[in-house]
Amino acid sequence: MAEMKTLKIITTGGTIDKLYFDDLSDYQIGKPIIGELLNTYHVGFDFEVVPLLKKDSIYITDEDRELIKQVIEKSDEKYFLITHGTDTMIETAQYLKPIKNKTIVLTGALTPARFNSTDAIFNIGCAVAAVQTQPQGVWVIMSGLVWDPDHVRKNRKANRFEEV
Repeated sequence: MAEMKTLKIITTGGTIDKLYFDDLSDYQIGKPIIGELLNTYHVGFDFEVVPLLKKDSIYITDEDRELIKQVIEKSDEKYFLITHGTDTMIETAQYLKPIKNKTIVLTGALTPARFNSTDAIFNIGCAVAAVQTQPQGVWVIMSGLVWDPDHVRKNRKANRFEEV
């Protein structure tokens, strides 16, 4: 396997970067936290964070997906990690499937990274491992599992991802 020279991280918003202000769930999407986390953990690879969008994923459009796709296609890097809201992560992953010769993983969180009980740190760690070990293509990484975007769905009632 080729060594990962630089991991390009594209942030789009979503729960992973949400900041909550009150009990009525008033929030805004804050500065992407992934770069801060990776620096804290002294990772052994270079990375670049590209804060492309600050949206809850229910508001991500096909125009936004096209922008993500163009950034990846125009990039010299071969490895991409996209932080994305979980509600439409699968749709974005499917949209990116035509991209060739790149390994792309999408991950997010069911609770904000700034919460003590977050799944964000675990998901990011799994995504970093997956981007280095999965074959070229597009993958969804959630809850310690690697999914082909054509065979997974978010079960909103159970608040988890599952095979279809």
